[in-house]
Amino acid sequence: MTEARELYAFTWPGKREAILEAGRPIDKVLRPCVEESVNFEATENLYIEGDNLEAMKILQRSYMRKVKMIYIDPPYNTGHDFIYSDDFAHDEEEAREEYGLFDGEGARLFTVKNYRENTRANPRYHSDWCSMIYPRLMLARNLLSDDGIIFISIDDNEVPRLRMMCDEIFGEDNFRNQIVVRRGAKSVQAQFDTLSKLGQDFEYILLYTKNSEYRFPKQLRPLEDEREGKWSSQWRGTDRPTMRYELFGITPKTGQWRWSKERSEAAIKNYNIMLSELKTDNPTQAQIDEWYNQQSEDIDLLRLSVHGKPENYIPATTTTLLNSSWMDLLIGSSSEIMSLFDAKVFDTAKLTAPIMRMLNFVPNDAVILDFFSGSSTTAHAVMSLNAQDGGTRKFIMIQLPDPCPPSSEAAKSDYSTIADIGRERIRRAGNNIVSKHPLIHPDTGFRTLRVDSTNFRDVFISPDDLESLDLDSLADNLKPDRSPLDLLFMCITDSGLPLSLTLASENFSGFTILTYGDGEIIACFDSELTEEVITHIAKQKPNRAIFRDSAFQDSRTRINLEQIFSYYAPDSEMQVL
Repeated sequence: MTEARELYAFTWPGKREAILEAGRPIDKVLRPCVEESVNFEATENLYIEGDNLEAMKILQRSYMRKVKMIYIDPPYNTGHDFIYSDDFAHDEEEAREEYGLFDGEGARLFTVKNYRENTRANPRYHSDWCSMIYPRLMLARNLLSDDGIIFISIDDNEVPRLRMMCDEIFGEDNFRNQIVVRRGAKSVQAQFDTLSKLGQDFEYILLYTKNSEYRFPKQLRPLEDEREGKWSSQWRGTDRPTMRYELFGITPKTGQWRWSKERSEAAIKNYNIMLSELKTDNPTQAQIDEWYNQQSEDIDLLRLSVHGKPENYIPATTTTLLNSSWMDLLIGSSSEIMSLFDAKVFDTAKLTAPIMRMLNFVPNDAVILDFFSGSSTTAHAVMSLNAQDGGTRKFIMIQLPDPCPPSSEAAKSDYSTIADIGRERIRRAGNNIVSKHPLIHPDTGFRTLRVDSTNFRDVFISPDDLESLDLDSLADNLKPDRSPLDLLFMCITDSGLPLSLTLASENFSGFTILTYGDGEIIACFDSELTEEVITHIAKQKPNRAIFRDSAFQDSRTRINLEQIFSYYAPDSEMQVL
């Protein structure tokens, strides 16, 4: 009997369904929320409220291979996190039959909602987390441009499994770094597991690229100690009194000069030449740097260091090459939230500094996505860096409207959901940025869109219902509560256009005409359209003109529509909902 061939594989219960879920179609739309937006008509930033799996499925057509950078801070699965509970996860009865997940009194340990707490009591503890994150990473990869990159914050709890998932989805060759970054001293382990683990003052950021051939720009970081880049010490500790001689009017009491007497004297001569050319006996660091850089070749130039020792001169610098240790930065703190809200409305907020460093890996006009956006630190970082360097980066934030616990500071401050906090942070941070940079005018607005059910009515009728059917009720196939903007944004995503183009509204002869982008779409969803309004739209020669089916009173009006566009805008595409 031949033994089955063993293969290396990373798997878990539910992986097949997680993969299928990424490609499973949904019947959802993005509905605009003007009242919860800032500068809705003109901003290029998006805030999407809803399940990020559904939101990213909707974004596939408009943003496939267009996102330059993704940063996410997903649940770390510490045993105290809430995770999304997707449709393919075990339901309550399956859990009861398979695992008996009930407490001693027969109460279920978890319920099936949009999200639930994933405790260590769950026998599918790691599997459920993997099933949650895997399809989202698959969709994220589709959205990344060929020169795109993704950063993922994580800690020890799931970093091994996250690495294996990312290796599968992005490819092992696209793994670049497992960055370490400093976090607060009060670690999860120190609080909950003090007897079995040491406290940990760092966590990780995984960095993957979309394309293994892509090389991001050289990255620098500020020096923690400025002397590190300014001086290269030339002092020897060996005490050889015979090697002592005067230099800059001093003689060392111990030790020796590293250079020979002849080379040191030549350096002194060069230094005196510099002083004469600068016409000063006390040059500044900037003057010395400028003079040194103007020389045709490197020369010996000896001078006193901050320690009073003669050292080899190197032009001053305040940066060094960035490596995978980001311990100079703190990843999370309530300080920025407190400064904006005067209350700790979000317990696990990230800081903008690490994300601003990530943003330097991509062009300053990039589209940036965060689909676990939380308190909107990423949006804050994008706006801040745009204000500093004049960039035009655009952000897309996606956040489930998790309810704030009634006893939380957020609820006491009248914030019902995490999405409410995220939007308010963008508003407040934007106002601060505008006040500090009044001449730059960065885009601090955002267009709020909410994931919702389809705009079309359910017109399925069973045979038993035919006798009592009101045929007039089927005259319009669109839901009565949907606005013209709802219909327009459905058409935008169906067309594959970005959701960030400008929007204008015009009243023409009592009809509302919506123009999206530079004539990419012109739509009128009013009823009983006249030839006058149709002609007005056709003369603007839009790429696509959209109307609703119920707007045409009879077939003659519909035929006139085609004739009018054939005459005025033969290249325009027409769509009737």
